[in-house]
Amino acid sequence: MTVRQGVRTIAISGLWLALLTMSTEAETKVTSQPFGKMPDGTAVEIFTLSDGAYEARIATYGGVVVSLKVPDRNGKSADVVLGFDDLNGYVANFNNPGTAFFGAIIGRYGNRIAHGSFTLDGKKYSLPLNNGENSLHGGPHGFNNVVWKAKPVPNGVELTYLSKDGEAGYPGNLSATVRYTLVKGDLRIEYSATTDKDTVINLTNHSYFNFAGQGDILNHQLMLHAARFTPVDAGLIPTGELKSVESTPFDFRKATAIGARIGTDDEQLHRGRGYDHNWVLDGNGGKLSEAAELYDPGSGRVMKVLTDQPGIQFYSGNFLDGSVHGKQGRAYELHAALCLETQHFPDSPNHADFPTTELKPGERYHTVTVYRFSTR
Repeated sequence: MTVRQGVRTIAISGLWLALLTMSTEAETKVTSQPFGKMPDGTAVEIFTLSDGAYEARIATYGGVVVSLKVPDRNGKSADVVLGFDDLNGYVANFNNPGTAFFGAIIGRYGNRIAHGSFTLDGKKYSLPLNNGENSLHGGPHGFNNVVWKAKPVPNGVELTYLSKDGEAGYPGNLSATVRYTLVKGDLRIEYSATTDKDTVINLTNHSYFNFAGQGDILNHQLMLHAARFTPVDAGLIPTGELKSVESTPFDFRKATAIGARIGTDDEQLHRGRGYDHNWVLDGNGGKLSEAAELYDPGSGRVMKVLTDQPGIQFYSGNFLDGSVHGKQGRAYELHAALCLETQHFPDSPNHADFPTTELKPGERYHTVTVYRFSTR
């Protein structure tokens, strides 16, 4: 199918608004406007994707999902992701050692790598540490902390970034592409990458969801299509075991309120201060299929998560403590939101039995995640 498109520019109140006009085959209106400047003067844009009932706003800084407006069962729309009102908020948070990575693209490697090191092709690589003794989400200067190049595409925006050989300690010049599209309540994130040297890669998105709009997420009901999870040690690094969820607080094979068992006297919950673990999806990856469903009984909002990845990290906002003030100055307290990060397993480069995260020259990394919204 060919979609013809063009770009025209209109001056509105002294600002320039780039409006992508598409044929009637395209279902989503895509616009862009300035979102501010980085401390070094680099301009940052924000793209708005609107299909009528749903709206997503994506910034070129970090590829951040700045806002995501979703209607409730009565048709009332609300922003269901945490974040900040302006670019300065994100820059300050992402450059803070305790950053929460609100809404950002995570790379080169999502989740933790033990002791910030791994061996590839017989060579040891050392990464900057930013999570105790570990490297987390690509280190202190990961993909969340760069300005991506952007162009509008049918129903969305495509972001590209060249991560140079040695950046954050990782080998190879990695050409990464992330495409966000929004159609009829499906927010689709498509990740692609190529490299000129053997490397490791694990991209994901770190949006924090709260379907009630405010308060905590303990009454949200979660279902995970996973009979096993990866237990962690005291540093939140997988032990290597793939443990059954049977008869544990980690059994979400049936929809269960997040708060129902979060206070259980369980060693794994103590280590994560709640849920901060990777679940082994039943499909084992490779084919786009349903991984999770999140439902808020109060608003009626439903989100199905579809992915072709082998794992999903469920994080219940355990390290939010009210010290971060986000949109409208709101303090983000404990369990103010949750994350469902589709991924390969944490610390995979150091676990030969885990699905590989290696990418070689001539290969193409490609993965898709869909956040599908509806009401009940």
